[in-house]
Amino acid sequence: MQSVQRASPWWWIPTLYFGQGLPYVVVMTLSVVMYKNTGFSNTDIALYTGWLYLPWVIKPLWSPVVELLRTKRFWIVGMQLFIGAALALVALTTHLPAFFQMSLAVLWLLAFSSATHDIAADGYYMLALPQHQQAAFAGVRSTFYKAAMIVGQGSLVYLAGKLTESSGDPRLAWSVVFCVLAALFLLLFAYHLVMLPRPPADQPGERHGSLLADFLATFRSFFQKPDIGLILGFLLTFRLGEAQLLKLAVPFMLDPADQGGLGLSTAQVGLIYGSLGMLFLVLGGLLGGLLISRFGLKRCLWPMVFAVHLPDLIFVYLASALPENIYLVAACLAVEQFGYGFGFTAYVLYMIMVADGPHKTAHYAICTGFMALGMMLPGMVSGWIQQQLGYQHFFIWVCLATLPAFAMAARVRIAAEFGKK
Repeated sequence: MQSVQRASPWWWIPTLYFGQGLPYVVVMTLSVVMYKNTGFSNTDIALYTGWLYLPWVIKPLWSPVVELLRTKRFWIVGMQLFIGAALALVALTTHLPAFFQMSLAVLWLLAFSSATHDIAADGYYMLALPQHQQAAFAGVRSTFYKAAMIVGQGSLVYLAGKLTESSGDPRLAWSVVFCVLAALFLLLFAYHLVMLPRPPADQPGERHGSLLADFLATFRSFFQKPDIGLILGFLLTFRLGEAQLLKLAVPFMLDPADQGGLGLSTAQVGLIYGSLGMLFLVLGGLLGGLLISRFGLKRCLWPMVFAVHLPDLIFVYLASALPENIYLVAACLAVEQFGYGFGFTAYVLYMIMVADGPHKTAHYAICTGFMALGMMLPGMVSGWIQQQLGYQHFFIWVCLATLPAFAMAARVRIAAEFGKK
């Protein structure tokens, strides 16, 4: 019975991608809320947390090392142990005099270990499953990845808010939250140490020369792919609007109405994201994976591009109307999360298609590196743009920033049957 359980993708894909998403949301979202709660400006928050994207941008530089040395399974469990330790270190920085600088330094270490974990996990996924199962489970992996983000910016933000209300000390509240995260990640490490299968294909990559020569050959083969310009254009622009929206969505909800925000409490923000938001995101991701496995990526691309980007208009409405009804706000965010969960599946499958070949682990890492670059640069300046424009005009700008993604989607080439079961 145990061997059957270990062989089923349902026993490891949800937990693996939940574990992949959790440190990412810690670095990208929880840090934003934590620094907002402790009095830092939107400009500083967006700029300095934006730099934390850099490990995901440059992770292709060491992806061949992950591919050529040891197994992907080894890297997965090793990085999960390291991430658990780094989360515990963040908890220890919250009451230090140089809290901002020290916590950012530890978050940098966390980001590098998380980026390395991503390389191994994505490579393991492609080695452990045949192509039709990769497509069928694409919605599952993206759903649980995003579920980790919703748990992070939902349940954990709610916990931080309630602890702050009861203690009056936001730094103590965030210290507790990071202790909870550290314990959760150590549990994931122990679970995957036992439950991750050992697929025969998960072996160190074949060496044809020196490590440096193989390293350079891996990069060269990626940039020699047909239509590489279109590929990079699509990867860089698909999340141009989202990159800016994500940095300011939570500050917008927390800021009072006289500053153009919704004036919600930290606990309310966590509750909204952790309830309806999570449910609709999961439903959207599962539906996206099912439709691609039935109809193929090519037929599903356009509906999914619209599903990702059109809900950004919801934030224009919220910034214009500033509704006080929390149920209306929750319903709006549920629609936005469903569209994102549904549409992002196409982006994941596109990267899998591009990476397919002898160096799929490293090539997928290169794809996600360009994705991260497309998130990092716009995210870094988003706080400054918002302070210049105000929330309402900022969200209008975000909607305009999605137009390049539509232009690139019209030009990319996708095999008719790719992703179809």
